[in-house]
Amino acid sequence: MTNGIKYLFFVFFLGLGSAQFSAQLKPGQLVDGISAVVGNEIVLESDIQEQLNYAKQQGENVSDKCTFLEKMIGNKLLIYQAKKDTLIEDRSSVIRENANSKFSSILSQFPDEKSMLAAYKFRTAYEMKNAIIKIDTDQYYGQAKYGRITEKADVTPNEVTDFYNLYKSQLPEVKDEVTLAEISLYPKLTEAHKQELINKLKKIKQDILNGESFENEARIYSEDTGSAKNGGLYKNISRGKMVKAFEATALNLQEGEISDPVESEFGFHIIQLVKKSGKQYDARHILLKAVPDAEEIAVAKKKLDSIKTLITSGEITFKNAAFRFSDNKNTKFSGGIISGQDGDKIEKTSLPANIAYQTAGVNKGDLTDVFEDELNDRKVVSLIKVEDVIGAHRLDISTDYDRIKELALTKKKNEMVEKWINEEIPKTFISLNKRYDDCDFKTNFKKEVAK
Repeated sequence: MTNGIKYLFFVFFLGLGSAQFSAQLKPGQLVDGISAVVGNEIVLESDIQEQLNYAKQQGENVSDKCTFLEKMIGNKLLIYQAKKDTLIEDRSSVIRENANSKFSSILSQFPDEKSMLAAYKFRTAYEMKNAIIKIDTDQYYGQAKYGRITEKADVTPNEVTDFYNLYKSQLPEVKDEVTLAEISLYPKLTEAHKQELINKLKKIKQDILNGESFENEARIYSEDTGSAKNGGLYKNISRGKMVKAFEATALNLQEGEISDPVESEFGFHIIQLVKKSGKQYDARHILLKAVPDAEEIAVAKKKLDSIKTLITSGEITFKNAAFRFSDNKNTKFSGGIISGQDGDKIEKTSLPANIAYQTAGVNKGDLTDVFEDELNDRKVVSLIKVEDVIGAHRLDISTDYDRIKELALTKKKNEMVEKWINEEIPKTFISLNKRYDDCDFKTNFKKEVAK
């Protein structure tokens, strides 16, 4: 492996979408220019600089632009061919719609649009949205083509063993890890508390019927941060995207009609159907979240404490208790096991602060106290079991087989992509700026004739 274990991820793992949209220029630095053309795709000098800056932010010692240009040309070749591949779905409209959502999400982190554009060094919102669309389009097509090329890749146990024996001295070390399981309960609102929220929504609805605009009322009262600033509006909602209670209510309305208060897992809503067209619809809503008070939280804690007692007394296993009682749909069907980036094992340093605090000093097999937490932006009470504690170590095939298998598989996939790239180079127009004439590329992007 020419570049060592850290460069196993050959293509499409350059931090696309992670780096800032516009790099900070230094005095005397080239403002921009075309560094390479691949088919009808271009690589700008600023693209390379952004990737260099991003790598430096990740602590890598980088100075050679040639390495980044070579990887980016490979990415552009994937993208160029993906757009011509009829088996890869054209998702342009979805990407454009998602770009608007991403723009709104970024904007919500700033006091106003002007300060956001200044922070990201864009002149207009239109320019920034186009940048988001470009990044997401490149990422989608590059990953789709990578997947098409490598879809049949697999490794045998013998290949995993061979990979381990060859590269074990280069395999990364993992920090202290834990395997955790959880049971989480949403505190239930009392009927009186629910009625209080319903009555408030009925009053808001009546105000709208009396002449107040739905949009203004949503901006004032709605607790849905994703739509309140847009007057409660969600556009081009595909059927099946929203929770069942919301969608069933919205689609049973006439255009312009406002529903009575309806309960969902997020709280209570009034909903207005704005437009319905085919499999999509536009709707506004005002949400009042079902935020439990101290008394309701105390009731949930008492219930979870009683479940803990059943577990510690041996009357029920933690796994069965998670399946029977937990409100966390992501973990209840796997015995409460919390998944991390590497399966069930989670680095201690990456644990959320609240969970790290609750599990500090808890031994393997033990349970934490019942504590308050958040799940899907809602308050929960949780109980955690420390299933395993793994000390820091270098990856070893006896304990980390699945991780090593994944590295071996990634290497094989990258070799398949490298082979594909070498086969496509002679058939694709590729032009490099003379600034990179001295680059010693491993791949023959210069199309030099072998002597």
